[in-house]
Amino acid sequence: MKLAEFYRNGHRGLSFELFPPKTESGRQALYEHVDRLMAFQPDYFTCTYGAGGSTQGTTLEVLSEVRRRTQLPVASHLTCVGATCDEIREYLKEAESRETDFIVALRGDPPKGETTFQAVDGGLQYANELVELIRAEKKPFGIAVAGYPEVHQEAVDAASDLANLRRKVDAGADIVVTQLFYDNADFYRFRDACDLAGIRVPIVPGLLPITNLQQALRITSMCKAKLPPALVARLEEKPEDADWQFEIGVEHARQQFLDLMDNDAAGMHLYVLNKSQAAEKMLEGYTR
Repeated sequence: MKLAEFYRNGHRGLSFELFPPKTESGRQALYEHVDRLMAFQPDYFTCTYGAGGSTQGTTLEVLSEVRRRTQLPVASHLTCVGATCDEIREYLKEAESRETDFIVALRGDPPKGETTFQAVDGGLQYANELVELIRAEKKPFGIAVAGYPEVHQEAVDAASDLANLRRKVDAGADIVVTQLFYDNADFYRFRDACDLAGIRVPIVPGLLPITNLQQALRITSMCKAKLPPALVARLEEKPEDADWQFEIGVEHARQQFLDLMDNDAAGMHLYVLNKSQAAEKMLEGYTR
């Protein structure tokens, strides 16, 4: 099935995002969580890789095993960071040889210690160029790109951010998956703006359930996403109580999810941080 078809004709695609573990025990734990997540009948799994491509090989190994265990399509992240066009082409060849189905095409964040992104000699500067390269290679990959309901932190304004997204879609992206957000109103405004801008591919919300306030503050500070004050206040009532943090954070994500489904979201992409418990609680009782 083509990537966009998971979000059409009444089908609401469900996907889970993983990252490559650093240890063998971590990898085995990840596969156990993948097995549990299969109870929700996902359509595919995605996997990131480390800064500067440091775990690209491990990413493909993880995806190969996930594909073997689940018989589902898999998607590899791919960024422009630290890579020449030739190196990107080699990665695409390797990904294809390992039966990777989709690519999540991203520019990537500036390397640690740098505030602006600079392409390497012979590399790419923008995500739309990466999408163009993938399409030019005539590879059979479906392509997802990122969208930002609260505007990308480097964008001058919402209009320029949307114009950049339009370039990625026009270059050949099949779907848009959003960065995490905690107020659904931000997603609905973004979805409406995409429609007005002529972006006709599925806009898929991405959610990260909060299980720890300090972790959430760290993650949102890196991408300039907002946490609702009322949610923060509830989490701060019992900052040392891990069960309370989990219960409040995941219930907020569950309500986001149910509201998104009631308001015709194309599907759902969950950032599960290699664990299944929050997703299980969040999706409890939901039938597709």
